[in-house]
Amino acid sequence: MEFNNADIKNPQMEEFSTKEGYITDYISGQLVRDIPEEREAVQVFSKILVEDYNYPKNHIQTHPQWRVKVRPSDNKKEYPIDIAVFSNENKIDDTVHIIVECKKKNRRDGRSQLEDYLRFSTARMGVWFNGNERLYLVKTERDGKVIFSEIPNIPRFGQRLEDVGKFKRMDLKPATNLKTVFKSIRNYLAANAVGITRDEVFAQQLINLIFCKIYDERFTKPDEIVTFRAGVNEENSVVKGRIDKLFARVKDQYSDVIEVADSITLDANTLTYIVGELHNYSLSDSERDAVAEAFEIFIGPSLKGGQGQFFTPRNVVKMVVDMIDPGIDERIIDPACGSGGFLVESLRHVWKKVENRGADYGWPDHEIFAEKQRVAIKNFRGIDKDNFLSKVAKAYMAILGDGRGGVYCENSLDDPQHWSAEARKDVPFGSFDIVITNPPFGKKLAVDTSEILQMYDLGHSWNVDDEGKFIKGVIQEQQPPQLLFIERCFNLLRPGGKLGIVLLESIFGMPKYKYVVDYINRNAKILAIVALPEDLFQPHTHAKTCVIICEKTPTAIPYDIFMCDVKWCGHDSRGNPTYTYNEKGEKIILDEIPQVATVFKQGKNL
Repeated sequence: MEFNNADIKNPQMEEFSTKEGYITDYISGQLVRDIPEEREAVQVFSKILVEDYNYPKNHIQTHPQWRVKVRPSDNKKEYPIDIAVFSNENKIDDTVHIIVECKKKNRRDGRSQLEDYLRFSTARMGVWFNGNERLYLVKTERDGKVIFSEIPNIPRFGQRLEDVGKFKRMDLKPATNLKTVFKSIRNYLAANAVGITRDEVFAQQLINLIFCKIYDERFTKPDEIVTFRAGVNEENSVVKGRIDKLFARVKDQYSDVIEVADSITLDANTLTYIVGELHNYSLSDSERDAVAEAFEIFIGPSLKGGQGQFFTPRNVVKMVVDMIDPGIDERIIDPACGSGGFLVESLRHVWKKVENRGADYGWPDHEIFAEKQRVAIKNFRGIDKDNFLSKVAKAYMAILGDGRGGVYCENSLDDPQHWSAEARKDVPFGSFDIVITNPPFGKKLAVDTSEILQMYDLGHSWNVDDEGKFIKGVIQEQQPPQLLFIERCFNLLRPGGKLGIVLLESIFGMPKYKYVVDYINRNAKILAIVALPEDLFQPHTHAKTCVIICEKTPTAIPYDIFMCDVKWCGHDSRGNPTYTYNEKGEKIILDEIPQVATVFKQGKNL
């Protein structure tokens, strides 16, 4: 079955072909010059104002730019404002509410320019945003002087300034662009955090705060004010004290996951900044996995590339889970779980089925909750050899679903006799209904330990005899771990179990890997092959990958295989979003990946 992209167009491409060097302004719809300031800051923050802060587009002016005076005595307004937010749609001087400055690249110059704009306008609040970092200011007049103070954030539409940080749990909303939020935090930390210089330490601190945030979301009632917050008039030390107490509760609740020695070591100013950036959002409900997003920003390509830790985009994770469609009582494992993306999405998928079953049978909420916990504890397993990543996955599963006991720090490719006793008991070969994974890949990654290679058929060379059959030869000197993971996944599966795995596309196209395809055919029935765009793992790696769905039911009878070639994945090679328009004329992300599972299921029923 072929997936046809012919009817899907990229209006961004059409815009460039119509008027090269221009993009469409998010607010006005006008064509504006495609310069970094516009593309990376003005357009990004305009969308954040509308989608995250709920400001109506007709309250915002970008193009033509609204202007303010250079000095009070001037009759002419000469300063152009990048983004002006008004209290109503009339957009007159007396109603300007917030000013956003995007031209100045560094924090000091940005603040100076923003203060000038605020000084000669009636706006009370201002934002500086350069695409990488943010600053929020409030203007007050005291004893004839104008004073500018930093605040944790700006109010949402309909809120007062003094309401910032006083959010009830039900007021939190999913973030539309977590990467922008984390990028701002990362750059602030690099420039301002006291006593911290290494990315790994930044990552550990942010992960601790993410777990505080998710814990707070989970254990705060809908009509109660959240603990993870920073108010406008609060001392930074007060915010830090509240977060320290929250983290203590997280450690008490999950003492087997988070070490007692772990602490929030960020200074009070830095901590308040981070809390202010995050407190508007519900990370638990956000479309992209918060932990993976944080790692993409905080663990740089050099560290990730060397270890093959290219975290699978959420749209691909969801596609694979939806195609396999795990049931409530099926045992699931990811033997290269990383930060837990596949496990978390699988858990959410299964939990929806639990909720539907509970609704059908009229179960009370506490019984549905208990069933969710039972499923998480009994059926979900994960392994990763990286201690920090396995710890993150364990903590994330703990906070979301209490499946922490099933995540282990082991080398999945090693002999299980070298695993801990708990892991050996909990992860027996041939016992899993579903294996779902994205094993590490990279040009420099190779397994060269003979003790490991000799355990695997795919750790040996393979030759073709006179009848065209593959015959196993000697042990290879080294082998990419991704190939060995294919065999290990089949080891873990029961007969009839399903595998969903991300593999390099070259395995199915290069003659030297023909023996690998033969191995898969001898052990399983291939249900689907989905070719993914080269941009998928960009800007971190050019690797061209595909997803293979198969069933551990070998057959000699010819059968059909669902094949799909995805052209658009939601972003381009620089990591910037790609857009299209739907039938209503609404601008949406150009991403075909969410459609694949639906087409796959239709194909199965044809």
